[in-house]
Amino acid sequence: MEFIQDNKAIKLKLRHPEKVTTVIPRSKKVSDHEVVVYWGVEETQVLRNLNIKAPSPIAARYKWTGKYQPFDHQKQTAEFLTLNRRAFCFNEQGTGKTASAIWAADFLLSRKLINRVLIVCPLSIMDSAWRADLFTFAMHRTVAICHGPKEKRKKILAENSEFVIINYDGVNIVADEIANGGFDLVIVDEANHYKNAKTTRWKIMFNQIIKPHTWLWMMTGTPAAQSPTDAYGIAKMMNPRAVPRFFGSFQDMVMTKITQFKWVPRPDAHDIVHKVLQPAIRFTKEQCLDLPEMIYVNREVELTPQQKKYYGDLRKQLIIQADGEQITAANAAIVMNKLLQISCGAVYTDEGETIAFDIKNRYKVLREVIDESSQKVLVFVPFRHTIALLSEKLNGENIPTEVIHGGVSATARADIFRRFQDSNDTRVLVIQPQSAAHGVTLTAANTVVWWGPTPSLETYAQANARVHRNGQKHGCTVVHLQGSDVERRVYSLIQNRINVHEKMIDLYKELLD
Repeated sequence: MEFIQDNKAIKLKLRHPEKVTTVIPRSKKVSDHEVVVYWGVEETQVLRNLNIKAPSPIAARYKWTGKYQPFDHQKQTAEFLTLNRRAFCFNEQGTGKTASAIWAADFLLSRKLINRVLIVCPLSIMDSAWRADLFTFAMHRTVAICHGPKEKRKKILAENSEFVIINYDGVNIVADEIANGGFDLVIVDEANHYKNAKTTRWKIMFNQIIKPHTWLWMMTGTPAAQSPTDAYGIAKMMNPRAVPRFFGSFQDMVMTKITQFKWVPRPDAHDIVHKVLQPAIRFTKEQCLDLPEMIYVNREVELTPQQKKYYGDLRKQLIIQADGEQITAANAAIVMNKLLQISCGAVYTDEGETIAFDIKNRYKVLREVIDESSQKVLVFVPFRHTIALLSEKLNGENIPTEVIHGGVSATARADIFRRFQDSNDTRVLVIQPQSAAHGVTLTAANTVVWWGPTPSLETYAQANARVHRNGQKHGCTVVHLQGSDVERRVYSLIQNRINVHEKMIDLYKELLD
């Protein structure tokens, strides 16, 4: 294969060049065994269908836009996506698959092969991941987040932004407007949310949004993580002919019924799932040797109305109290701690009582992270009462969870740590950071979730080091859950290695402005 005419065409040596010239209009036979083909996306797709391994033109005909140059695995992912109208991307969490999808979409836009892109993703990463990455890697494109009341969403869709980001349930609200909105590429992030083909969410996406000509890229780092049957919904969304018409038939293919309520995977279930989830590309963190050692991710979490009320009331009260009074570091620390408690889900009164809040929004995002993680998960929770709420919810949803806090004896801690490391009995370990910040190896996990921030730089660094140490075989990701100004500010300080206590008064003033 030879690239000619400034990479606009490729010359192929073939035994029978006519098999190309008969199906590709922009091709020309130049000798008995040579043919020149215009090097475009559609032409390359046809060559691939003929088992001629031509690379995607994005490899040499695209200027990789944005502040950073892609890693090799990101280039390969983008090439794969441009050559597949329907495709899965199973790259692990933290490998930069959003950037790959953005570059691939931008290339298709630049070639006028598509006109508009719809990104469907969790609410928590609409801004912090997708819009942030679009501003980083495709800042020349117009971007809109479609969120809010129905009329507001309709207005946003009518603005004709090139990239529109919407949450799963938001699609249902404005399905007709999306269907008529000119979206010819749909990117579904964390695609496991479409694993159940019986839901309204799935039916609307399949019947109204995805059309025969629509490009569809579905992304998740953990396909069929809980059960082989989880593959059914996303496989049927991508290609209905890949799976049986009815879920029960697919279940019989991949599972064996042991009792009335118990099914176990068949020996060949993995192979069947692999076959139905094609075409697909996957890179693990271990394969991406050029990635940073630790990946840090922020996930936005909307405070519940009750949390917003208490947070706002406390802030107003503090503004009144601070008027004309000298602020000390000790007083500022008390204020910040109260605001962090409200953000995390439970606040302690001066009388020692606990006011518990609804944590459903934050818990929903935590579940998304757990479902996306390829290994076990550590969840650091600063406040003890919230630990009890959280562990109860996780165990109630059959996610095996253990707890470590100041009230757990040293002997019990050692036993919990050992089981977490050496057995499959525990999936999640919920820890009060101060209780496991030093000397403990927890490399069975490769994902760390901060339910809320700790103001201690040392505690933060040492807690993260529980997974990132000798014996770790997987790339590691640290996820910050944040829903309030105080949380965002504290995370920013500790990530920049600034001691929060030294900036306590400045932080206090910023929060009251």
